[in-house]
Amino acid sequence: MVTFLLTFLIALILTILLTPMVRAFAPEIGALDKPAERKIHSSIIPRNGGWAIYIGFLVAVLFGLLIGGATGVIIHPKPILGILLGGSVVLIVGLLDDIYRLRPLIKLTFQIIGAIVAISFGVTITFVSNPLNGLLPLGLIGLPLTVIWIVGMTNAVNLIDGLDGLAAGVTAISAATLFFVALRTHQLGAALMMLALAGAALGFLRYNFFPASIFLGDAGSYFLGFVLAASSIIGVFKTTLVVALVVPVIILGVPIFDTTFAILRRIREKKSPFAADDKHIHHLLLRAGLNQREAVMSIYIVCFILSVIALVMALPK
Repeated sequence: MVTFLLTFLIALILTILLTPMVRAFAPEIGALDKPAERKIHSSIIPRNGGWAIYIGFLVAVLFGLLIGGATGVIIHPKPILGILLGGSVVLIVGLLDDIYRLRPLIKLTFQIIGAIVAISFGVTITFVSNPLNGLLPLGLIGLPLTVIWIVGMTNAVNLIDGLDGLAAGVTAISAATLFFVALRTHQLGAALMMLALAGAALGFLRYNFFPASIFLGDAGSYFLGFVLAASSIIGVFKTTLVVALVVPVIILGVPIFDTTFAILRRIREKKSPFAADDKHIHHLLLRAGLNQREAVMSIYIVCFILSVIALVMALPK
């Protein structure tokens, strides 16, 4: 447990230290979020916070691998390397989007490339647990299913990033829950990554909670969603846990629910699934009379409840 604790603390402290530096650099590269009709904030805010999370997470994971090896904790580095490389791809395309506003198809293409990179390192949904007959191999179906899961969650976290601290807080709760599930299933690599991600997200919340002085940007939200999705594959989907298919869906229920209904809503209104709107969960809570803090805390509570339900389901029977 010392390895995991140190990994968490490194991610937390390093992100806290790096975020002000990254924030100061935002005007130099044009990574600024200006007020607009759909946006909640009324002043210009830097939106390159994803870089602080990325560096804090990366250093913490690499340290965890080194200290784990020195203390006898067996962690297979190949899938972790695949997630780091694939996550770097989506981080870079997100940063370019934060500066130049890329077209949706370009972003989607590179998200798929990032997912394929992770898949090439063994991050693949190869089977699902069947409570009646044991394991159900997916064969070639597992490859597109993996891409859909990773790309879908990458965009789901991005879509809920509409209020100060919302995406980072939801990620911290989800990652911490997936850490305990990964420990339960003895998937130490996934556990290491989830705790590092939780630490980095919590460190960033020091500056991102209302009133935020810096935003994740697409780079940050894409990276958080990508790592959550890919790590859940090696932490839950690759186990024989009977509820392996259900647990990560419950833990990530809020972004999955919001994204699913956003896509269905836009299709019903004959709009592009990529079209932006102001009808997400957080928008509805604000219209119901909640302020930003209350809306964010309400969603945190829902995420926490869902996480508890998932943990109970994952407990040994």
